[in-house]
Amino acid sequence: MKHIKYIVLAILLVPFASCDIEDQANPNGSSIAGFDSDASKSALQTLVTGIEDLLRQEIGFYYDVVSIVGRDYYFFTGSDPRYTGEVLGKGEAQLDNAGFYGTRPYLGRYRTVKTANVLIDGATNSSLITSEDLNGYLGFAKTFQAYELLLVSNLQFENGIRTDVKDADNLGPFEDYNAALGSIQSLLDEAAGNLAQAGSAFPFSLSGAMEGFDAPDSFLSFNRGIAARVALYQGNASDALTKLGSSFMDVDGDLSFGPGRFYSAAGGDFANNLFRVPDQADAIIAHPSFITDAAAGDSRLNKVLLRPSGTLSLDELSGDYDVVLYQSFSDVVHYMRNEELVLIYAEANASSNSSEAVRAINAVRAAAGLSAYSGGMDAASLVDEVLTQRRYSLFGEGHRWVDMRRLGRLGDLPLDRVGDDVWSQFPRPVSEVGG
Repeated sequence: MKHIKYIVLAILLVPFASCDIEDQANPNGSSIAGFDSDASKSALQTLVTGIEDLLRQEIGFYYDVVSIVGRDYYFFTGSDPRYTGEVLGKGEAQLDNAGFYGTRPYLGRYRTVKTANVLIDGATNSSLITSEDLNGYLGFAKTFQAYELLLVSNLQFENGIRTDVKDADNLGPFEDYNAALGSIQSLLDEAAGNLAQAGSAFPFSLSGAMEGFDAPDSFLSFNRGIAARVALYQGNASDALTKLGSSFMDVDGDLSFGPGRFYSAAGGDFANNLFRVPDQADAIIAHPSFITDAAAGDSRLNKVLLRPSGTLSLDELSGDYDVVLYQSFSDVVHYMRNEELVLIYAEANASSNSSEAVRAINAVRAAAGLSAYSGGMDAASLVDEVLTQRRYSLFGEGHRWVDMRRLGRLGDLPLDRVGDDVWSQFPRPVSEVGG
C-alpha cells in the first residue's frame, strides 16, 4: 500500500489561524520527533489541530463524486471531461483505478487515519498527561478514524478496505464490506469507552465549527450519532435506535445542529472547497429531477438557484439550477446534522413503531414547509417516505448514492443518456492492486 505507507505529517506544514499553539515540535517539517515520547500538550494540540485540517482536505472530491454518481448533481467543467464521462458511466467509459476522483478522496481519508495513529501513540507514550487526558485524546482520535474509514468504505463497498493501517510495514488485510462496518463500529465503541472516562473537559481545543461538541460528553453524542449511521448501514434497526438514544438527536430541535469542518478565506488557511460562485461556466448543476420531483412548496429547493444566464449544457447533459448549499468560502461543512439523526430514527422505527416513525417524518416535513405525512403506515411505505425526505434534507451531503445502494435501488436512479451507468463502487486504487 505504497501511498499509505509513505504518508507524512503534511499537517505540520500548515499554519492554523484558529488555534494558539506554542512550543510546536518541528512545525515546519515532516518529522514526527516530539510526538513519540513524553509529548507535551502543546505538541499533541498540533496533532489535534492537524487532524481537523486533514478532515477537510480532499473532502470536496468525496462529496462531488458520490453526489454525481447518486444523481444529486452534475459537475460541468471544460477542464476535465471525466466528471460527465467516466463518473457517469458514459458509453463504454469505465472508472479508472488511477483516476483522481477515486484516489484523492481515498488517500485523503487515510491521511487522517494515519495522523490519528500518531496522536494515539504520542498521547499513550506521554507521562506529561493524566489518565483522563489520555482518554480524551484516544476518544477523539478513534472517533475520527472510524468516521474517515466509513467514508472510504462508502466508496469501495464490496471491494473492501483496510481498517488496520497502524504499522506501515505490516498493513492489515482488506476486510469485506460487512466486516469493515463491524470493525468501524467496534472502533466507535472503543472511542465511546474512552470518552466516558475522559472527565468533564478535553485537554485540547477544537475549532469553532465543533462548538457544542468540544467536551467529552458532547463529543460522545457525535460518536453515537456516527455509530447509529453505521448500524443503519448494517441493517440493524434496534442497534441504531439504541445508539441514537445516546446521540445528539432531538426530534423537536434544530435540524441544522451538528459538528462540522471549519473553513476560512483568510490567507494561509483553507477555504470551503464545496462553495462555487453561482452562474459560472464551470458549475455544479442540480440534477433536473431534484426540481421536478420535489413536492410543491418544499423549502429545501432553496439549496438550488435558477441560473440568471439560463440553461447550462455540456456533453449531452443540461440543467437550469446551480447548487448553492454553501454561501461563502468560510461556510462550515457538517460531518453530521440532527436532521440526519431524526431520519435515521424514522427509518429505524418503520417496522416496529410506525407512530414514532411518522412523528420524526413530520418534524422534517414541517421544517420544509410541507403538510403532515398522509401515506401508508406499513414499513415499506414509511421507508419510501424516509428515502424521499433523505433525498431533499441531505441533498449534496453524500448520502443518496449510499442510500439507494443499501436499499437495492440503484436501478431507480435516472440515466440521462443511452449507455450511462450507475456505478455501485469505485475501483480499488492502483496503488493498492495486489496489496
